[in-house]
Amino acid sequence: MATIGVFDSGVGGLSVLQHIRQILPHARLIYVADSAHVPYGDKSAHYIEQRAVALTRFLVKQGADAIVIACNTATAAAAATLRREFSIPVIGMEPAVKPAVAATKSGVVGVLATIGTLESARFAALLERYAGDVGIVTQGCPGLVEQVETGDLHGIRTRELIERYTAPLLSRGADTLILGCTHYPFLAPLIREVAGERITLIDTGEAVARHLQRRLLAELPERTSGDASAQFFTTGDETQATRIMSVLWGNAVEVRPLPFT
Repeated sequence: MATIGVFDSGVGGLSVLQHIRQILPHARLIYVADSAHVPYGDKSAHYIEQRAVALTRFLVKQGADAIVIACNTATAAAAATLRREFSIPVIGMEPAVKPAVAATKSGVVGVLATIGTLESARFAALLERYAGDVGIVTQGCPGLVEQVETGDLHGIRTRELIERYTAPLLSRGADTLILGCTHYPFLAPLIREVAGERITLIDTGEAVARHLQRRLLAELPERTSGDASAQFFTTGDETQATRIMSVLWGNAVEVRPLPFT
């Protein structure tokens, strides 16, 4: 069977895992939430790289045939290192600048992301490659990841943060918003409520899942089916993780503690 290892700084990568399950319904999935170290957005690139290597080693020991870095910040900090150190496919995330540029009608695209993603060389390269004549307005979003981590997807504090972070983008004329962190798709209903139904939200989870599918078919064609199991681990509090991840995943899950932190 194909075994897919997926990790994120916390529970946000479940938004990517959902797309992987839809596109690869028979794959064995192993998900790690590094919630003891969340958020990655305010950590150094070296720190994130060390965490990514440790988590990938764990997933490989569990039998992963491929790794998905379900985190934009971790992709920017660690994807190159993981691809050098591990022989299996490593699939990363990046803000969906290209499809957003194609989608905008006003000529202005807003980017909601962590500071770590916005300050990365990888993001700068994306803008240089795809932005063209479209105006790109960026907004760091401290605190939003933590709201998702606590399961507060609709509360007053979460709404206040979304209002604060979308206002400057909308005032500049953005009609398309890139959800540049895997936690943010869980806030999409509230973002639409605040920003208006006409706003276009761009999430890269499905594109990542399809890229993973292509890599598996090309490199591991005999392993594209299996028992459709899913295992969940956390470096944080497993009781809290079980509660929140069950809600986000849409089914009751058992979250086990990682053997290391």
